[in-house]
Amino acid sequence: MATSNDIKNGSVLKLEGQLWNVLEFQHVKPGKGGAFVRTKMKNITTGKSVDKTFNAGAKVEFATVDRSDYEYLYQDGTDYVFMDVKTYDQIMVADTVVGEDARFLLENMKVTIALNEGTPLYMEMPASVVLEVTYTEPGLQGDRSNAGTKPATLETGAEIQVPLFVDQGTKVKVDTRSGEYLGRVND
Repeated sequence: MATSNDIKNGSVLKLEGQLWNVLEFQHVKPGKGGAFVRTKMKNITTGKSVDKTFNAGAKVEFATVDRSDYEYLYQDGTDYVFMDVKTYDQIMVADTVVGEDARFLLENMKVTIALNEGTPLYMEMPASVVLEVTYTEPGLQGDRSNAGTKPATLETGAEIQVPLFVDQGTKVKVDTRSGEYLGRVND
């Protein structure tokens, strides 16, 4: 069994029958008293975040997490179907696991899925994706500055804010974490 000294960002701990993903950790050695590890963790099933402190050297149980590359195939009801790019095995991932990332998910897109004993825990999208603008109001003639923005609907159905000069049919780069417009993409 491992100790709290082995905790790192991205580690998955098994505490009280629940799986927790370590978002941040800090080893603290005060002048008085024993050292400890301060963590910020997120419950993988509920999404709840908590701060937890472990004494240095305390026994903790790490969950086995396999991260693999998958390709998104299609949506089947509320589930999403992905294919392992190495073995071609298909898995169903619940919409609760995919979460907000679904708004930027396109067929054949490559993602990383973390599994624990065959159960999908969470999905990691690429940092940015290129999507086509399917609808936006036309910009006003002469209004080609970067000062203003307008709403635009992307091919996945997501709505983001884009500069006034972006037209329908334009491919744009979008940050998948924040949903921000990053720039136009020329084919």
